[in-house]
Amino acid sequence: MTVNRSLTTAAVALVCAITVLGAPGTAFADPAARPTPTPKSTKTLEEVRKELERLYHDASVATDQYNAAEELADEQSKRIVELAQDIVKGQKKLDDLKDRVGAAARDQYRTGGLPTEAQLMLSGDPKGFLDGAGRVRQGQQATKGLLTDMARTQEDLELYAKDASAGWKKLESNRKAKASAKKKIKQRIADAEKLESQLQKEERERLLKLEQAAEFKAQSAWLDSGILDEISSKASAQGKKAVAYATKQIGKPYQWGAEGPKTFDCSGLTSQAWAAAGRPIPRTSQEQWRQLPSVAIEDMRPGDLIIYHDDASHVGMYIGDGAIIHSPRPGRTVTIAGAGSMKILAVVRPDK
Repeated sequence: MTVNRSLTTAAVALVCAITVLGAPGTAFADPAARPTPTPKSTKTLEEVRKELERLYHDASVATDQYNAAEELADEQSKRIVELAQDIVKGQKKLDDLKDRVGAAARDQYRTGGLPTEAQLMLSGDPKGFLDGAGRVRQGQQATKGLLTDMARTQEDLELYAKDASAGWKKLESNRKAKASAKKKIKQRIADAEKLESQLQKEERERLLKLEQAAEFKAQSAWLDSGILDEISSKASAQGKKAVAYATKQIGKPYQWGAEGPKTFDCSGLTSQAWAAAGRPIPRTSQEQWRQLPSVAIEDMRPGDLIIYHDDASHVGMYIGDGAIIHSPRPGRTVTIAGAGSMKILAVVRPDK
């Protein structure tokens, strides 16, 4: 598929998204406005919604911790391999230097260890001897250089070994961090699934409407602030590519720790979208927030990343007209949502 076709596909999808966001009675219409029964358990169901939100939020935080530990572990593994290669090269160099120093020592031994004056007196060819003596002095200086180089190489080897040992300790620490985060993720998701499984079909439907109503309320308040009137920036060339990639992933399931191509977590989607656009960015939402340049909300443009919640535990990609594409949580798929449907912490720009 050509780049132009990809961009056209993204543009069509974006138009559809804008239509959905703007049309009455669609996914962003107020679910609370539809006639639904209001049984006595509504308050309890709202408590269930909040509890699910908390559990999935905790799972999201742990997912970020898992992803960060995995990224560090990969970096440390590569570094340990590089150190091992340096150690092998250094050992070969040290062996070669030892051979050369040994050869120089044997040459000096063959002179019998006599003082230079005595060797001159016993020589039948004083001129030849003096020329040879000059070469001997050069050889002695070269030997000193070899010894210095050998000592430096030995120090390098010791440093490589020390760094490798420290690297192994860090690697083990990050493996434990990954295991701990993985355990927490699975536990929180299991708790959430158990809680949802206890609901009747009608209650699950009403729960979904409550979730939609909460998102709609937050999005409406955000739009009512007039912020959309101030946002008019157009996407960069790379931003268009990132949006096109993200748009193609709509409908694919959320999976923690996943970076595609079949499943994604929130930062897996955004990092892969920008990698596809030719701009590698940090893997986790927290590092995307920390490392990428911030921009004001009113200055954001399609392709920018919106970081959510006080702990930067979620991220979505702005696609324009007050909407984002994101991978929400376990049990959901990559979808379009209101940019203001969650608490915005910051907006960052990968290609600033």
